[in-house]
Amino acid sequence: MNSQLKKGVLELCVLSLLAKKDYYGYELIHKISENIQISDGTIYPILRRLSKEGYFTTYLQESQEGPPRKYYKITELGLNTKEALINEWEEFIESVNNTLGVGDDNE
Repeated sequence: MNSQLKKGVLELCVLSLLAKKDYYGYELIHKISENIQISDGTIYPILRRLSKEGYFTTYLQESQEGPPRKYYKITELGLNTKEALINEWEEFIESVNNTLGVGDDNE
């Protein structure tokens, strides 16, 4: 997948996953990597930026496997932004499909 296209949807993926449950960084990367090929260095800047913008809060939780883990918890602003991004995504997909003629039986 084109890297510019991928970067554009990762914010939505992060917010959508965090709307379901709290994640720590590596766990979030692993979950997204199940469907989209990404590197660790791609997600952490998104997490820092979205945290700074107030889309989620962070907290530390002890881990039996090493140092405490930093978890991300979505805020009301994050939930509202996720919904707005989903609407934009659906409109975008419809526009692209219309342009490509996907589902158009006349051609």
